[in-house]
Amino acid sequence: MDKFLNKAIIGNKNIVASFSQHGELNRFCFPYIDGRQFVDFFHTGVKINDSNTIYLHNDINNTYSQSYVDGTNVLVTNIKNTYFNLKIEQTDFVAIDDNILVKKYFFSNMNSIDLDLKFITHSKILSNSLENYGSKIFENGIIQYNHNYTMSIFSKNKLCGHRLNDVQNQIDSGTLEDKDIIGMSNEVAVSYDVGTLKPKEKKTFYLYVSVDNSPNWSTEKISHFMKLDDEKALSETVKFWKSYLNKHTAIKLEKYEGSFYKKIKEIYDRSILLYPMLINYDYGGIAAALEVDDERQKSGGYRYCWTRDAIFIAEAFDLLKMEEDTERFYNKFCRKTQSENGMWEQRFFTDGSLAPCWGYQIDETASVVYGVYNHYLHTKDKSFLEQNLKMCENAIKFLDKYVENLLNIDEKDLVKKELDEKYKKTFNPAKHISYDLWEMNEGVHLYSLSAIIAGYQSMKNIYSAIHNDGEKNARLKFEKRNKQIMKLDKYIDLLQVFINENFIDNKQKILKRNLSDKSMDISVMGAVYPFDIFAIDDKVIKNTVSKINMTLKTYKDGYLRFEGDDYMKGDRPWVITTLWMALYYLKAGNKAQAEKCFKFVVDNASDYGFLPEQVRNKKSDYDWVVGLGWSHAMFVIVLDKLLKN
Repeated sequence: MDKFLNKAIIGNKNIVASFSQHGELNRFCFPYIDGRQFVDFFHTGVKINDSNTIYLHNDINNTYSQSYVDGTNVLVTNIKNTYFNLKIEQTDFVAIDDNILVKKYFFSNMNSIDLDLKFITHSKILSNSLENYGSKIFENGIIQYNHNYTMSIFSKNKLCGHRLNDVQNQIDSGTLEDKDIIGMSNEVAVSYDVGTLKPKEKKTFYLYVSVDNSPNWSTEKISHFMKLDDEKALSETVKFWKSYLNKHTAIKLEKYEGSFYKKIKEIYDRSILLYPMLINYDYGGIAAALEVDDERQKSGGYRYCWTRDAIFIAEAFDLLKMEEDTERFYNKFCRKTQSENGMWEQRFFTDGSLAPCWGYQIDETASVVYGVYNHYLHTKDKSFLEQNLKMCENAIKFLDKYVENLLNIDEKDLVKKELDEKYKKTFNPAKHISYDLWEMNEGVHLYSLSAIIAGYQSMKNIYSAIHNDGEKNARLKFEKRNKQIMKLDKYIDLLQVFINENFIDNKQKILKRNLSDKSMDISVMGAVYPFDIFAIDDKVIKNTVSKINMTLKTYKDGYLRFEGDDYMKGDRPWVITTLWMALYYLKAGNKAQAEKCFKFVVDNASDYGFLPEQVRNKKSDYDWVVGLGWSHAMFVIVLDKLLKN
């Protein structure tokens, strides 16, 4: 299997699991999507009559088909072993209220002879030299444990064989024998007697995988799961997800016809079903995606929360009637993660802990203030603004310091004077730099400055929205806020002058991405959407779009990020950038071009409606991260605007 790809994703609020297209369990995360990843490998198989182990996920005689139960996060993988003419329907779901993965296997003997079945699980728990696991057998399965976590594999059937050490020497035969019932190996195997299937006979077998963040795995917990009504749990899980989908379906697409709209609905529905698994419901963080690069071999990782990414996702939440999740992000996560100086670091774990970072991005801070006001525009709830006022004011103070450092502003002098030539001539951008939107180049960037202006404008709007003549000390508060608004206006003017003088190529009359080079970069469109720094009909914007189409547009209507982009071998258009251009075209009144961009994304979604980060341009196939929260957010935003346009 390709360990850098998640084909299908299921889960609940605490467990997130991913599978290959052949039904192999690839990842198993707990207690959050960015928590402990338990699976090194998890292989299931059968021994039929006197055969060796036949792995369900990988056998030359197996054929496969796979799909979700419609409108749910319940995955069904159909496997047929053509040699023994045995059909296996594998159904995987995570129970809604229990931290348990249920694996249902429905066997059908399509042969003319009896088939004696033994079910085998061969797995290795992910660990390292500082976190070794022990293993303990009980009559129905195996418990793997260390000081902090427990993972158990068991069934209601009793074991007929097990192996705790030197598993490789026995696993191929499918006959497991071991005198030990406790051991130190991370790799184990257990087997169960399913029984003999007569021709045309069918049997069901259940396997359970459960995790806990306590090493004291009690018999009471196992007893609880052993009493689980499997069919009822499956029915309740299906019912829960169908109800959740219906509750958050704000756009009704059933009235549209054709295969294209069917695919749009599939992506839309999968977006709604994906998001609950990206959210940390305790702390409000929103993961970018389920991790694909656990060891950071190719990237910096994706299981983290970037505040900048999350403001786009939060906008999509609002469009999906997920306002509570938006407010949890701002009210809990953003408040917890804000530094004392008012800034937000590059990225965090979803519980608000600081994640591994490699730099500093000023747009992360500016985006939060913009996002707070953007959510208010959706709800018109002034109490939300009041709850987050102090957080936004602290963020503005940090942005002020950045701008003052960047532009050599003496604040005391500034408040005494009007904007004049002095402040147009004393810019010193070398004094303060940050990483760009793509986290690859340090400097002063157009996207970053546009975000700051939008943050300033949002702060002005927040003050205006919460103004109340009847509140306590209203006059003093009004005077203080009015003074701050005047300062914000001046800083906005200064930044706009700075952008006009430094981020427009005077020869080509196009936007520049930063002060260091003239490579075209689609992030400059942030000055149009979402930050509205340039008018849509500004000639420099039209010229910039023409240059983008000449340099970044692929022959299949997808868009690269910037010239010379070699991330993941390069030459791969991104879903985010392509939908960004769709948003520009919609704003410009060119719906036909917007639809071309949108169609490229729809055509390159996965079989189940997941959107990737990138697309293989030559193969027209999704690539790298599948189920990227930001990609799905842009899809929801564009779809909403397309249908309203």
